[in-house]
Amino acid sequence: MKLYSYWRSTAAYRVRIALNMKQLDYDYEAVHLVKEGGEHLHDKYKSLNPQSLVPALEVQGGQILTQSLAIIDYLEQMYPTVSLYPSDAIEKAQAKAMALSIACDIHPLNNLRVLKYLKSQSWQQEQVDKWYAHWIHTGFTAIEKQLTNSAGQFCFANTVTVADIFLVAQVYNANRFNVPLDDYPLIEKINNYCLTQQVFIDAIPENQPDCDA
Repeated sequence: MKLYSYWRSTAAYRVRIALNMKQLDYDYEAVHLVKEGGEHLHDKYKSLNPQSLVPALEVQGGQILTQSLAIIDYLEQMYPTVSLYPSDAIEKAQAKAMALSIACDIHPLNNLRVLKYLKSQSWQQEQVDKWYAHWIHTGFTAIEKQLTNSAGQFCFANTVTVADIFLVAQVYNANRFNVPLDDYPLIEKINNYCLTQQVFIDAIPENQPDCDA
């Protein structure tokens, strides 16, 4: 397998954690999102992923998979020994819902291309920062409440699930933009515990080969 990734991409971070959880070897192909106008916008990469987004995962037969949750669900189906979902059907749906709330309701509104567009429309940095923080707080407020009913060491009791994978990557993003997270003690507790686990440590952006490339 080959993972097309950018060290600081939140979505690519999720897939790296999942690959580590599954104990799968993969080749790392860096796609720089800033250098040379963004390598993800070049024809070479667009021929692999017309959406011009990372990550993309090349699997058996040269097939290209895109979108982090779709990639993770593929890995779950193909390599089920270490599961990324709770065994209980209700909790499985709740874990996926939490991941989707991050992937669909928080992250897209704060993605690099959205922030760049806001700046292109003459938004000042202070306005962009408020926009970013607003959607983090809106999403994390809801997740914090949900976690009161499910959390243990991780989002769902004491086993890593897809919810933890998405949460850790989004907390990293929020910290990067200096959004205070004091109002979310459960989120911070889970994030901090996850970051003591080697599968998470190995996926940290700063531990990637293209960090600051």
